[in-house]
Amino acid sequence: MSARRMLVVGAHSADFVWRSAGTVAAHTAAGGEALVVALSYGERGESGALWKQEGQTEENVKRIRHEEATKAAAAVGAEFRAFDLGDYPLHVSPESVGELAELMRDFAPHVVLTHPEKDPFNPDHPVAHQAVARARLLTSGAGVASGFRTAPPSEFLAFEPHQPELCGFTPTVYVDITPVFARKVDAMSCMAAQQYLQEYYAQRADQRGNHARKVTGDDGIRQAEAFHRLLPNVVGAL
Repeated sequence: MSARRMLVVGAHSADFVWRSAGTVAAHTAAGGEALVVALSYGERGESGALWKQEGQTEENVKRIRHEEATKAAAAVGAEFRAFDLGDYPLHVSPESVGELAELMRDFAPHVVLTHPEKDPFNPDHPVAHQAVARARLLTSGAGVASGFRTAPPSEFLAFEPHQPELCGFTPTVYVDITPVFARKVDAMSCMAAQQYLQEYYAQRADQRGNHARKVTGDDGIRQAEAFHRLLPNVVGAL
């Protein structure tokens, strides 16, 4: 049986780290394969600490962000790729959607993670959601024979945004990341340009771990990540 494949697509290079690095680590620890795609580096809107350096340039910020994200992805057993489409605002052209769909056909992920469709505080996140949703549909076609290469439909989930209540985010899936939480911490420590988020997302993992304990009754769960399933799940029986 081939390994399960996970694709994570973020608007910016660090998005996967805060929101799903633990889940990626759990996936790869179980023998799965993971690919992380960033539509932009977040060089303009999410790299404030780097812009404090005298003589800083946009290309150098991109270089640093690429190195950080590559190391963070490696820390959780994933590969990192960047589309470098620019940020604030992020524009995803039809050609880039087509490129993302082609990547999905090649990788044929079993599960795709990305942003929720609503975020009143970040203009790039909903754009990323729409691009991923469209590319995923183009990847699988309409469920009938198509005149182009397709891949089987994947599970489709949104990871938790920074302000879940204000984004209409309700968790429907919790992933226990307790055994791999140290790897998420390692991934977060790679993102030097956004050190201020490391404590916040460590605390969020503890909070979601508390929720997961209540749902399952499993006192061994200490940290978790939350997701919202965007499409129904199918099971053989209940």
